[in-house]
Amino acid sequence: MSQQPTQPLFSIEKLFVKDLSLEVPNAPRIYLEREAPQVEIQMNNSASPIDDGYFEVVLKVTVTAKIGDKTMFLVEVSQGGVFQIRNLPQAEIEPVLGVTCPNILYPYVREVVSDAVVRAGFPPVMLSPVNFEAIFQARQQGQTQAPEGATH
Repeated sequence: MSQQPTQPLFSIEKLFVKDLSLEVPNAPRIYLEREAPQVEIQMNNSASPIDDGYFEVVLKVTVTAKIGDKTMFLVEVSQGGVFQIRNLPQAEIEPVLGVTCPNILYPYVREVVSDAVVRAGFPPVMLSPVNFEAIFQARQQGQTQAPEGATH
């Protein structure tokens, strides 16, 4: 009988706010505005090895709220995590880094964004759920073929 392969290992070593920026460039006048702002959200994530079996994943979210050409607030959060991943084939590590880890980080980044906006004197911004699996798959397809039109 052959020896069983070593069990795959995945663990969260540390979750942390890597960078946090909040700007209210038009305060205090902006607080007199009654119009609802247009809110724009940008997001990206990155992963990099930091040691044997350890990876850093960073989920960066930028939320900008504007009324016309005036910025109400701008919040930028980089939520980081150190994850231990061992005994997985390389092909399986990438989905863990691109889907599983951002799914773990996302609730924390949502909380930091909402808290920062409230501390700035505005109603909380609740970020909508994100399908990191669909984003990951789209990126993978984009690397192997030309992007096609939206299918949904």
